[in-house]
Formats: sequence, C-alpha cells, structure tokens
Amino acid sequence: MYLDKFKLTGKVAVVTGAGRGIGLATVEALAEAGATVVLTDMNQDLLTVSTVALHDKGFNVDSEQLDVTDVAGVQAVHDAIIARHGQVDILVNNAGIAISNHPAETMADEVWNKVIDVNLNGLFWCCRAFGRSMLERGSGSIVNIGSMSGFIVNRPQEQANYNASKAAVHHLTRSLAAEWGARGVRVNAVAPTYIDTEMNKYVYQDPDMYRHWVGGTPMDRLGRPDEVASVILFLASDASSLMTGSIVLADGGYVCW
Repeated sequence: MYLDKFKLTGKVAVVTGAGRGIGLATVEALAEAGATVVLTDMNQDLLTVSTVALHDKGFNVDSEQLDVTDVAGVQAVHDAIIARHGQVDILVNNAGIAISNHPAETMADEVWNKVIDVNLNGLFWCCRAFGRSMLERGSGSIVNIGSMSGFIVNRPQEQANYNASKAAVHHLTRSLAAEWGARGVRVNAVAPTYIDTEMNKYVYQDPDMYRHWVGGTPMDRLGRPDEVASVILFLASDASSLMTGSIVLADGGYVCW
C-alpha cells in the first residue's frame, strides 16, 4: 500500500531547468517512478544531450526549449505539452539562477532584476500556466525549488537578490496552496542547502567560502542532486497527499546553527 503511493505510472510531469543538476536528477527520479517526463531548459544543446542520455537509460521522456522569463513562451510550451500528452499532473519549478558577491548598496538594477525575473517571476508564470489546466482537471501537484536562503542570510557572499527571491518563492508557494488546495491542486516547495552541482564547483577553489558553507553544515558536506530529487519525488507523489503549502528543508542541518 505505502510504496504504491510513490508510483507515478500514467502521470505526466514537467521539470524546468532540467538540463543538469537538481533538475536532471529530478527527471530521472520521476521517470523511474513511472512518469512520462518533459524536460524543459533554455539551453537547447544541454537539453538535447540530457534527453538522449535519459532515452538511452530507457526512460520515457520528452523535451521543450523554454525560457521561463518569456511569458508568452511559457504559455506556448504549456499548450504544446498539453497537445502532445493530453495533461500535466506534476510541475517541478527548478529553473533558477544565483548572482552572488554583489553588496546591496552597489548592486546594479540589472543584477537585481535578472535574479528576480528568473527565480520569482518565471516560477510564477509557470505556476499560473500549468496551474490553470490542473485546476480545470481538479488535480495536480506543483513542487517549487526554494532554498535555505529563504530562511537564513548566507555568508560570506552578499546576495540579497537571491535570498529575497527564494523567500518570495516560499511565500508564493503558501499563497498558491491556500488558493488552490480545495480545488485539488497541491503546491509545496523544497529548500535545499548548497548542492554539489556545476554552479557551485567554484567553492572548492575558495577555502574561506568552503569553510563557511561546509563548516556551517552539521552534516559537514554539500548535498547531492539525487538527495533533493528524492524529496521532490515524495512531494510530487501521493505519498505526500496531505501536504500543501509545506516548505521542506533538505539542508544537512544548516539552519540548526
């Protein structure tokens, strides 16, 4: 009974920012559970390579190029996926960026706006487009990728833009959950710690930053993409059927200190 709740057979899932890292691991987790998964990413080359690799593993996947900051493009990709697959049961909003080491008092407008546009606006455009069709069907599960940075202020890097965007993602998650819960659509979020991805590889060349990142984590290590993907699978599946509006920390204990 209980293991069956994690199965996604017959479900269609969409993952943004799916070309690598947490997004790619999430695609594999959802596909392994039985879902048909549509990868989306703005980098077509990365998207093609990742889709082929997943096909070679025997997973049922599809792909669409998508820039989440393009409102019309989000709707067009939604319409194309619905036309091809008939429905979307799961949406994972993983696309996001970080532009750090910009002190607030000197942060350029374009640096602030770019992070907010991808991490918050783009996530909302996707929630709105795919949420509409989920509401029409009376069911769906949306999982947003927030961050422990929505709970704490990271150090030593200055990144008020990123921190604010992720805190906003958390409260947007709760807001949508409150609006849509009685209509069959659940909205939750995962808040990861620092994850060992290409985006964070630079920390290994910066001893001071590494000391803060790993030394500030009770588990004394970075997280792995598959560890976050496992939490996303739980929230996407019926195993979490009583959960909506939850922000699940997957932070190695970082916020304990």
